[in-house]
Amino acid sequence: MLTLTLKEAPSVPLEADVLSPDTIAPLTAEEVRALPVYLGKRQRRLDDFFTVDREPSGPSHHDPDDAVEIRGDLRRVKWIGRGMTRGALRIHGHAGMHLGSAMKGGSIEVSGDAGDWLGAEMAGGMIHVRGNAGGQVGAAYRGGLSGMRDGTILIDGSAGLEVGMRMKRGTIVVGGQVRDFAGLQMKGGTLVLRGGAELRTGAWMNRGTIISLKPISLLPTFTYAATYNPTFVRLYARRLAAFGYALPYDGRQGSYQRYTGDAAVPGRGEILVWQPL
Repeated sequence: MLTLTLKEAPSVPLEADVLSPDTIAPLTAEEVRALPVYLGKRQRRLDDFFTVDREPSGPSHHDPDDAVEIRGDLRRVKWIGRGMTRGALRIHGHAGMHLGSAMKGGSIEVSGDAGDWLGAEMAGGMIHVRGNAGGQVGAAYRGGLSGMRDGTILIDGSAGLEVGMRMKRGTIVVGGQVRDFAGLQMKGGTLVLRGGAELRTGAWMNRGTIISLKPISLLPTFTYAATYNPTFVRLYARRLAAFGYALPYDGRQGSYQRYTGDAAVPGRGEILVWQPL
């Protein structure tokens, strides 16, 4: 396993999309140290900012070269894990913007917080943030037609604006409250809001499912359809239980109110709001 430790936080954002198992796996430790990163407009070496240590090979679920551990306050380090397709990336500390952008496989785990555009336009793999996340989680970049196309994003804490904007497939779960425009222009996929959301949830959504375990304020363009416990929620509950997330589905505990919309588009999305007994 390769371990990188940040020497000190950069004074301006550091672009380091080379911090990915795909890039690092075939390289020696010395080649990793020489990888290019960008501090503003200036190209620098990776070892200008990180110490690089490779542990001896040993039995592991992943190939040792596919496991990368990064330590330090990385809030000003951008594009970590960009486009990664394999391996495990573990961050002990906070992470900067665009973490896991366009990733297609593998896993990323963050012990602290993550910045904006977490998992933006990702197409596979899993990201688990133990702390809070910024805005535009799993979203489409400005001008992009589709956000995340597959994969799973788990956030234990809260998240910012436009979570799941234009997402097409995949699953996003947020433990705390999210801010305005959650599920903006959703095209598919599932967004689970364990802590509820602020305003304009599901605005202009076309398809997809938003599940809120807390009461939320709905736009008038969403219409009440039914109160029941969908079968697919039971399946999601079993899947999420493996990650330590509880999703209620037992009719003896309560039921879900289903709303359809957004009629302003018009759309065929749904919002399920849990109503405990």
